[in-house]
Amino acid sequence: MPSILKKDTLILFSLWLLVFSASCQVMIITPLLPQIQEELNTSLELLGNLVTVYAVMLGISAILMGPYSDKIGRRKILLLGSGSMAIFLVLHQFADSFVSFLSLRALAGASGGILSGAAVAYVGDYFPYEKRGWANGWIMSGIAVGQILGIPLGTFLAEQMGFGFPFIVFGILMAFTFGMVFLHVPQPVVEVDDGKISLASTFHKYIDLLKKPDIRAVTLTYVFMFLGLTVFIVYLPTWLEQTFSISLTMIGYMFAAGGVANAIAGPRAGRLSDQIGRKRMIIVSCIAFSILMISTTYVVVEFWIAYILFPIAMILVAMRMSPLQALSTELVSASKRGSLMSMLVAIGNMGAGLGGAIAGPLYIRFGYLSNTIVAGLMMFAMALVVWKLIPEPELIAHKK
Repeated sequence: MPSILKKDTLILFSLWLLVFSASCQVMIITPLLPQIQEELNTSLELLGNLVTVYAVMLGISAILMGPYSDKIGRRKILLLGSGSMAIFLVLHQFADSFVSFLSLRALAGASGGILSGAAVAYVGDYFPYEKRGWANGWIMSGIAVGQILGIPLGTFLAEQMGFGFPFIVFGILMAFTFGMVFLHVPQPVVEVDDGKISLASTFHKYIDLLKKPDIRAVTLTYVFMFLGLTVFIVYLPTWLEQTFSISLTMIGYMFAAGGVANAIAGPRAGRLSDQIGRKRMIIVSCIAFSILMISTTYVVVEFWIAYILFPIAMILVAMRMSPLQALSTELVSASKRGSLMSMLVAIGNMGAGLGGAIAGPLYIRFGYLSNTIVAGLMMFAMALVVWKLIPEPELIAHKK
């Protein structure tokens, strides 16, 4: 028993470190946008494209790599993704124009696409369903710790060394992650897809998945979730900086406060969803987040209020993410799980890409209030889809 616990702990830590490293390099973009604009001498409206190109490339890569994950195993995919991302992140330091930095974000996004679906699918392969909420909660707390440690560290390093330097640090962390996965993350013993892989077979595999109504519904929730969160988050630091004249470091501390809340809530939310059901928790968190988003510009009349509002937002994210991932992994068998999770992440990131593309024009033309309204409506739409179209996991298991 102790050896099994040690093995599980090393697997969880390796996947946690993967999520931590990957999420840091994604989240740091948002608070760095004002500095990137200044150092690369680009327009404010174009900055959202840094989010868009990453999300689009992540989506394309995830779609293409999903079937390979089912065929060759999650372990090899995790090694490929972490190794390539480590290289591309280090190269960020050498970007000397907006176009070169945009290109490197695209390459990092492609690596992220390799990782994203495989990491969640690994949890579905290795852990029994009744523990997946707990396991996902712990692993996804890496995102929260990234906010606590990664973003403040990244913003500090950017102010001292330039916006590209934090990516070197995160690249080194990702290289260490590669080593942890290589040493401590085995390939789970599950059914694999023994069919041939081609563009045609990949296309047909995803079409077959989308023929199921519950999969179409959960796909739609990922679009609403990623689109709404991106529209809300991308220009939040810019709005705060312009409204309250605060420093980049202060914004980093705000993200850290949100990270503390997420780190505390994430594992607990996952475990609670194992006990009370996924749907209920997802619906409540979406409705509450919708209200919070729309009220942001009315409530945050002084910057210190953001230190309260943002952590609440991160708690609501935690309440939604782990249950939704656990529910999603139960929709299909292990031989299709990698493809499903890759497809969900890909389509969700297409939503994020759309969100990044429209966030800038919304902010410039109508102000940040328009961003909060669009984001809030997306969260409410997600709640409706979960309520009306996605069955409880117990019913899914019974049908299977």
